[in-house]
Amino acid sequence: MPTIVALSGSLRQASYNTALLRAAQPLAPPELKLELHTLHGIPLYDADVEAQGTPAAVTALREAIRAADGLLICTPEYNHSIPGVLKNGLDWISRPPAEGRKTFAGKPTALIGATPGGFGTQLSQQAMLGVLRAFGVDFWFGGQLLVSHADQLFAADGALQDEKLKSQLAGFLQGFSRFIAQRRKE
Repeated sequence: MPTIVALSGSLRQASYNTALLRAAQPLAPPELKLELHTLHGIPLYDADVEAQGTPAAVTALREAIRAADGLLICTPEYNHSIPGVLKNGLDWISRPPAEGRKTFAGKPTALIGATPGGFGTQLSQQAMLGVLRAFGVDFWFGGQLLVSHADQLFAADGALQDEKLKSQLAGFLQGFSRFIAQRRKE
């Protein structure tokens, strides 16, 4: 069964992006497993810290991404760009470990995002493309999911209430699943 690391770009306990990934789990095609991951425990990147040893949270997330068949990043939009915590986490993970294996090269990758604002996460997703290009991912351009007014779409407990968004999310996941299946055959 193909596995996708579903990475939330937000640390907030009541994050709409983490909630969107939780909602995605039961909507994923039955032949696909979504593993939810966050950036909790990853410190600010510092080469001096790295010289003393890669933090365990970084190593764990790096290994999960390496082992996965795909990567789904769910990013908020802060000031028209990528949240610092997400960029920092990706920078840590992209650092080559001692054996020199690249984490992201050729990894099927997709982006989604949610924000309470009215324009979705278009600018943060666009900014992420340059970062992902530098990583050498195999980006899926076949779908786009930009969730705006997220504060109106989720219940207080984080449950996704909007049926139209559930349908869009399920369709997005089906498309990404087909992309991964195609890449596995090649």
